[in-house]
Amino acid sequence: MSFQAYLDAIEDKTGKTPRALVDEAKQRNFDAADVKAGVIVDWLKSEYGLGRGHAMALVHVIKKGPTISTKHVGSTGVHRDATDTLWLDGKASRPT
Repeated sequence: MSFQAYLDAIEDKTGKTPRALVDEAKQRNFDAADVKAGVIVDWLKSEYGLGRGHAMALVHVIKKGPTISTKHVGSTGVHRDATDTLWLDGKASRPT
């Protein structure tokens, strides 16, 4: 599953775009350097029912922004992504 596919699945499960969840996390100061991933994972699990893998995808975006490694960009594997920048504004508005 690609990184973007994780974010799309999160949107399906929560009804919120990744950007909305990142904004909510920032309002809770979860983007602060001293906030551990486990705190964010626990919040996403209790509030939205997300599992660890999906929550950790959001942790990356909350802490590091939407840019990801180019390791899988343009590859042919199951983890391939089309670009190194994740789309956070919802599946319906993603450019093709």
